[in-house]
Amino acid sequence: MTGGRIAAPDTFRTLLERDVDAAARAADAIGQGVAVLRLFPFTCRKIENGNPFLRELIVSFGASGFVLLFEIEVAEQVTILAVRHQREEDYH
Repeated sequence: MTGGRIAAPDTFRTLLERDVDAAARAADAIGQGVAVLRLFPFTCRKIENGNPFLRELIVSFGASGFVLLFEIEVAEQVTILAVRHQREEDYH
């Protein structure tokens, strides 16, 4: 898996400011999602742009969760391009 740091969504930053424990749980949930992504990147949903290698991973957290946009480079390498809260309409 490649990629550097991922900019935290505004929702995550707000959560961190309000409740450090909840932010830690959210980070753990995202980490668990990434662990699944490492093993099974092709099981994640394709986005609707015609590129079969551009996909999204849904990470549950509480009543909603996060969406990770990633690209499959080769079978064992993906790049996470963006992270957003499920209630956000698009990636920033």
